[in-house]
Amino acid sequence: MNISAKPGVSKAEFIALIAMMFATIAFSIDAMLPALPEIGQALSPEDINRAQLVLTAFVLGMGMGTFFTGPLSDAFGRKRVIAGGAILYIAAALVAWRAQSLELLLASRVVMGLGAAGPRVVGLAIVRDLFSGREMARIMSIAMMIFTLVPAIAPMLGAGIIAVSSWRAIFLAFTLFALVIIAWMGLRLPETLPRQNRRPFRMPLLMGAVREMFAHPSVRLSIMVQTLCLGMLFTMLTMVQQVYDVIFDRGASFPFWFGFVALMSGSASLLNAAIVVRVGMRRIVTWSLGAQILFSATMLLLSTQALPQTLMFGLFVAWQTSVFFLAGTTLGNLNAMAMEPMGHIAGMAASVTGAVSTVLAVAIAAPVGLLFDGTLLPLGTGLLTMTCLAFTLMLRMAHIEARLPAE
Repeated sequence: MNISAKPGVSKAEFIALIAMMFATIAFSIDAMLPALPEIGQALSPEDINRAQLVLTAFVLGMGMGTFFTGPLSDAFGRKRVIAGGAILYIAAALVAWRAQSLELLLASRVVMGLGAAGPRVVGLAIVRDLFSGREMARIMSIAMMIFTLVPAIAPMLGAGIIAVSSWRAIFLAFTLFALVIIAWMGLRLPETLPRQNRRPFRMPLLMGAVREMFAHPSVRLSIMVQTLCLGMLFTMLTMVQQVYDVIFDRGASFPFWFGFVALMSGSASLLNAAIVVRVGMRRIVTWSLGAQILFSATMLLLSTQALPQTLMFGLFVAWQTSVFFLAGTTLGNLNAMAMEPMGHIAGMAASVTGAVSTVLAVAIAAPVGLLFDGTLLPLGTGLLTMTCLAFTLMLRMAHIEARLPAE
């Protein structure tokens, strides 16, 4: 199927809309970063560290939601499920806007995550409906660029909203963002899954898809590596505001540094899109993880030395950039690698991949984030461990793929 053949929708507009769907996640997380100190003071003054859970609660809900949104889109069509998720997201954002306790705020953030799973997962399924192979990886890479570029403006937007109103008003911005997605999709995007190709929503079918995916060695390993890459990204996100504020005393300038890092790392997706067809997805992921092992090990070692704070800050910014750059060169490729053999169950495959990798990544990142003790040791140790494990799994994948022709 060719999207350019659809009336009124060019490939460029299609990529822009899909990118905006993906950006729901980054916007919902990163716009909250400048608000964490105020949320901690307002709703959890006895343990300000708990404000981090505003981030991981959203991601947890998103992970749980992704398990069902793909199969629902296989049964009822892509557009209906995206619209339903966006409406749920809006309702939860309005509850969070008025929440008077951290517990209610966290609960509403989980529900926001459930709603955001619609645009995120079904957007992937739409791409798989229309493209395949390395072309699919290229489209995903361009769209994923927004995933890394949105942080360039989201923290500054959050800080600006706080300056003119309060942290609560950020949830009204989330509401407006979701309304734009609903309107744009409804008016411009055709349904990509014809009725005759839809599958009933049945739990046995879902369980069968899970078994089929995890029986496939490359798919299984892709999901495991994606879990670790997301774990690295989420761990950095949960700690980064405190690192700037507590360790380097740069809380006021944090949104601007964060935006600079996001812009620098955003080139990763452009680089990936330019070379993935020639180099291949697996090699790019493996090389990226190998480089990150060197970055993380070096940063962990230097954090134990008595270096000038200005130098350490510059090194940390470079390290943060490398972690975000890693997201741009791995996540789109790993999604494509997991989805490629599963085109016949694209919606379910997108759900299983997203749910398993996201929930497990939160299970890794949340406890590591709460270990923040005013040093870089927990962050450095956590990221180095995850990177080494992911690199080992990619080597295992290469070994398996090398043996396949002989079997």
